[in-house]
Amino acid sequence: EYRDESNRPWWKFFDEYEYRLNKYERSRHKWYYWFEEGTSKEEKKLLIKLDFLIAFYVLVVFWVKSLDQSNVSNAYVSGLKNDIGMKGNDLINTTTAFNVGLVVLQFPFMYLFPRVSTHYLVPGLDLCWGIFTIGLHAVNTVPQLQVLRFFVGALEAGFYPAAHYIFGSWYKPQEISRRAGIYYFGNMLGAISSGLFQASIYKNFNGNGGLAGWRWLFVVDGIITIVVGIAGFFILPGSPYNCYSIWLTDDEIRLARRRLKEANIAAPSHKQKLDGFFSKKLWKRILSNWKIWGLTIFDVSGWNGSNTQGNGFILWLKALNRYSTPKINDLSATSAGIGFILVLVFCGGADVFRSRYGAIVLSQVLNVIGNVILATWNVPGSAKWFAFMVQYAGWSTASVRYSWINDILRHDPQDRAIIFVFQFAVAQSTTIWINRLIWPTVDAPRYLVGYTVTGVFAFTMIIASFWLLWVYKKEEREHSYDNGIVLYNTSKGDEIP
Repeated sequence: EYRDESNRPWWKFFDEYEYRLNKYERSRHKWYYWFEEGTSKEEKKLLIKLDFLIAFYVLVVFWVKSLDQSNVSNAYVSGLKNDIGMKGNDLINTTTAFNVGLVVLQFPFMYLFPRVSTHYLVPGLDLCWGIFTIGLHAVNTVPQLQVLRFFVGALEAGFYPAAHYIFGSWYKPQEISRRAGIYYFGNMLGAISSGLFQASIYKNFNGNGGLAGWRWLFVVDGIITIVVGIAGFFILPGSPYNCYSIWLTDDEIRLARRRLKEANIAAPSHKQKLDGFFSKKLWKRILSNWKIWGLTIFDVSGWNGSNTQGNGFILWLKALNRYSTPKINDLSATSAGIGFILVLVFCGGADVFRSRYGAIVLSQVLNVIGNVILATWNVPGSAKWFAFMVQYAGWSTASVRYSWINDILRHDPQDRAIIFVFQFAVAQSTTIWINRLIWPTVDAPRYLVGYTVTGVFAFTMIIASFWLLWVYKKEEREHSYDNGIVLYNTSKGDEIP
């Protein structure tokens, strides 16, 4: 496409894909189609396979992990607290132990992602995760609980960045948000089903085999995790240049590689010569790049912009003294159910309307409103219910955020691994000490500081999204030729090419 920028209107600043997609690619987009117009039967078949092998598989894995992340809170109000003598800030300290483990083991994946196939890494970690989760059913003291939660967190460390690394290695930028949204449904399903699981177990199995209902939840979660992990060895396809799959033909693998070239994406390859991980050249390039610092600040706002961290909803329900334990667990699923819808709307909208920053901004506006209501607290009950129902707005565009980051880092698989893992780990690590400061269990369910600080981070995310849009478009303009766009400006004397 040859494009004269002499009469470029001001509102084009908000066109996120202005320099990323040429006129031909943009003309193929119809918001009501899952596939781009003109997509061949072979490519449609490949994409459908990838959706099942990648998007739906990581959805299941995320569902299992979300079950485990939320089951401690459900167990806490269902007998765990009294059975092992938890008091004071033991609950938030247990969450901190989990998060410390989560951060500690992330950094090695900077090295591993471009060198070791993810179809080995992800399932292998899942198997170990399941074993330690089953072990949680036997805890009798708070230190035992916290030690096991540390190792469970450590074993989860690579999954989230691995899932997005896989998405960025197979899908084009305009395809990722919807698939990543499908994957993120697993988080919502976990939050919903954990409460329902616990309610069912408490009512029907409490005391069976001499085990309390909350202990059975850990056993069930662990067994499910192990089964899903074993299946992963046969389902995940690796990457197009390191592909080991019984489900994809050679022609489909070649088609996947061609798609990446068309989208100007560099995927990991065993034939590619990577810079030495500890080479001065590599780290000078990484550390002098705005991306590692800018994306880290962007992600810090995202990680700390959700009030679900404090488990305030379920603790508020308990403090009302209106509901039985099974009823509390049932009600705790409602906000996650709304979150499911928010993920569908915002992740789908990011691809449909070709506006990742727009989806992020709208979700955070809703997030700010909810946190302002909860920080005020002395409001009508209906307003408080509304605020808790939209509390997942803070997380609803996490997949959109990482899809955008994937696109920004697409030019080099090793740089992508290092910067993605670094910004992810640093952002997540901030939640360890920030959570301790703003979500102390003794402040539940009021959490004045928690809701106020979360609202500030949500507002910061809005500002950061516009900043990232500006620097992203500036860089994409420099790569416009690689994206099939030839720019010139007749008002500056440029000749028509």
